[in-house]
Amino acid sequence: MTKGIKPISKLHFTEKTHLPVYRVSRLKQLPASKTMRLSSGIVCALMLATCAIVQGQNAAGPDPGTSGGISLSALPDAPQPQSSVAGETAEAPPVTLRNTPLHILKDQAAIWSSPARVRDSDLPILVPLVLGTTVLVTTDHQVMNSSKLQNASLNNEATTASNGLLGGFVVAPVAIYGLGFLHHDEHATETGTLAGEAMVDSLVIDEVMKAVTMRERPTLDGAKGKFFQSGVGLDSSFPSTHSIIAWSSATVIAEEYGGPLTKITAYGLATGVSLTRVLGKQHFPSDVLVGSAVGWMVGRYIAHKRRRYGQ
Repeated sequence: MTKGIKPISKLHFTEKTHLPVYRVSRLKQLPASKTMRLSSGIVCALMLATCAIVQGQNAAGPDPGTSGGISLSALPDAPQPQSSVAGETAEAPPVTLRNTPLHILKDQAAIWSSPARVRDSDLPILVPLVLGTTVLVTTDHQVMNSSKLQNASLNNEATTASNGLLGGFVVAPVAIYGLGFLHHDEHATETGTLAGEAMVDSLVIDEVMKAVTMRERPTLDGAKGKFFQSGVGLDSSFPSTHSIIAWSSATVIAEEYGGPLTKITAYGLATGVSLTRVLGKQHFPSDVLVGSAVGWMVGRYIAHKRRRYGQ
């Protein structure tokens, strides 16, 4: 042992208590914005993962198709008088990471051709969405120039919060998948995989829409929000990337684990992402409305198309 250095076991009590102080001081030196973003992301991920797993444990019971009667995880329009054997043969194929790339390609083909398959039952959702988007586009300028949004501190804090919440929605599916893998829970691994698939599908749609709309950000040209401005490039404000990713992830989790707590947590946090993008002056209200709606529709489509569990 080096001369002049006391072993820890021989240190006086008061000397021991001062050993880790330098680590605490280093943590205190982290920027407040980075700490807030990291904390909010971790909290979001933990809340979503916890709610999903707890809901799954509460709903645990006989495996679908192994008991007489009809599985609670069947879709609402599934034929009721099916036997368990028939239900197994009609069951969707397993959801795995290996077949996800192929699923994404099929998803994109179905998504971009979906306007040709619009039914009357879709109109109660599409018509209000189109009308609401039209109204918001005409009022975006007034909203973003409101005196309540002319607060740099509020804008910065809202932007930091939205980034942290989005990080939580990206981490949550990974956490759910990891817990499912460790505990051999196929429902959890399916949820994590489908949430990731939905986020990738949504991101593709988002980038295409941005390339087409080329809308200016609220911070440019007095928040006029002009469309088709070539100088914008791929940094278009329309739609909101944060919103579309958050809502696609939240919807898959909420559809897979349909308990009230899971839905309130998932949709509540996703709403928080959308609102903070406006409060941070990163997007117009119409941007987050369309982003949220598209994310919700993609997440719902993926969950109902691929899932074998859930409600």
